[in-house]
Amino acid sequence: MGYDIVIRGGLVVDGTGAEPFHADIAISGGKIADIGRIDATGREEIDAAGQIVTPGFIDVHTHYDGQVTWEQRLAPSSEHGVTTVVMGNCGVGFAPVRPDHHQLLISLLEGVEDIPEVVMAEGLPWNWETFPDYLDALDQREADIDFAAQLPHSALRVYVMGERGAGLAPPSADELARMRALTAEAVRAGALGVSTSRNLAHRFRDGRHAPSVMTEEDELMALAQGLNDAGTGVFELLPNTTTTPGAEEMALIDRLSQAAGRPLSFSVLLGFHDFIPQALAMMEQAAREGRQIRAQFYPRPVGVLFGLDLSYHPFSLNPSYRAIADLPLAEKGARMRDPQLRARLIAEEPDDPNPFFTTVVRRTANLFALGDPPDYHQPPEANLNARAAAAGIPVRELIYDELLKDDGRAILYCPLAHIGSEEFISASNEMFDHPNGLIGLGDGGAHYGMICDAAYPTYLLTERVRADGGKSLSLAHAVKLMSSDPAIAVGLLDRGQLKPGYKADLNIIDFEALHLHAPRVRRDLPAGGRRLIQQADGYSATIVSGQVTYRDGQPSGKLPGRLVRGAKGAPADQVPA
Repeated sequence: MGYDIVIRGGLVVDGTGAEPFHADIAISGGKIADIGRIDATGREEIDAAGQIVTPGFIDVHTHYDGQVTWEQRLAPSSEHGVTTVVMGNCGVGFAPVRPDHHQLLISLLEGVEDIPEVVMAEGLPWNWETFPDYLDALDQREADIDFAAQLPHSALRVYVMGERGAGLAPPSADELARMRALTAEAVRAGALGVSTSRNLAHRFRDGRHAPSVMTEEDELMALAQGLNDAGTGVFELLPNTTTTPGAEEMALIDRLSQAAGRPLSFSVLLGFHDFIPQALAMMEQAAREGRQIRAQFYPRPVGVLFGLDLSYHPFSLNPSYRAIADLPLAEKGARMRDPQLRARLIAEEPDDPNPFFTTVVRRTANLFALGDPPDYHQPPEANLNARAAAAGIPVRELIYDELLKDDGRAILYCPLAHIGSEEFISASNEMFDHPNGLIGLGDGGAHYGMICDAAYPTYLLTERVRADGGKSLSLAHAVKLMSSDPAIAVGLLDRGQLKPGYKADLNIIDFEALHLHAPRVRRDLPAGGRRLIQQADGYSATIVSGQVTYRDGQPSGKLPGRLVRGAKGAPADQVPA
């Protein structure tokens, strides 16, 4: 018997958390056929000696809803070993939508997810109206990795209520019933679940709140009941951490979990949210009652990136900056070296209708030069405030000078955590070990000029496993956190483990050569739009559905990635670990 591919002699890290072992892996018909000593040959033989072989990673929190409709590579996720992404998070997306609301959703995604309006206006084909229509459109798409979609609450609300929904009006009983029915319809058609956001920072670009964030409990319950009616799917939520006490927010999440009768996950920022102990207690109680609630967390401090060629920096919303904001980078840098403009920009304050963005650019108390390779865990003395104090100069002058370095391509890193690096590592280690922790928040496909977090698999393997020899996080556990754990959390039980019968999504990684580069700007979006990319060395091969999609970090041209409609069961002879 011959196989499509045989991977020889790699160290198999199978995604279950079990100790790695050396073995061959045979692939046939898009699935793993055998693991062990393989005597038969494959049409393609891959020598993995000295390398690790892992399941493809699964990112449950992305925003490729638009990108997947205009291009076939779901980068940067697919460049970091991710083979399945879940999009439609945070209650935002592009379906369902009526033709006269296209611009409204574009404006919403521009504000919430930092996707330039011109990119969406040129890139989106809008060949759908209902959510089942959207799934049918996605069914025609081919990509380098698999993708699954969730029903976004804000789009659903506007679809049902029209401009009243965008204006935050309360829904009628009939409108609530319609939302419930459409949620069930979307999930039955193949949506992986439903998502919402109560985060008050989520706003249109003009400062108005996103449609979902001020909704009352009865509307959230309609979504949960729609899931219950469908009998499948997951609920994803961003909590309100601004005006609602943590105990109240956790109690609401608990009630939604009970009403849905389905798995629920919500986002937390380690070192930023003070309700995490309450959240852990609530999740543990739910587990004792047989319900699955998980906290999505990011494995390093979530941070905004500032730069002259990016969306924002501490001077980007100042009145005097508007005249140069759209200039080519070289010309912009030359203008900013003018002493008079420099003095005005340093003296001015930001002015913008969206209070979230003015808050963002004012966040200069915790600011670092990112560097290359990027350093996400810098000591306190590397803080620009500390450096300015040591040099005896105002910190805004130092920030200004740092932005002009590398011909204006320098990037500054502003972690949102209120704690130091060592404290963050300790907090994240606790979440790694907690049964209700779920790595997420990579946000691929969004925040094109503001955040570049989709590279977290490479960060986790290099900085949290290899750097300390696996003492705080073992290789086996790290791979499990990125493969079988997220697969089980969202009901994709056909992937995430290296066992016979499972989907043949794999990575072959030269672990010792694995290296994460600094983010860089690439202008390859529709209309010449800009995005941050972050490349890596060490991924010898990525395989999706039994086809090699990347070799040594370069795309092979094969596009086996498809829409994943709904939950998937485990192979008949296997059960989830």
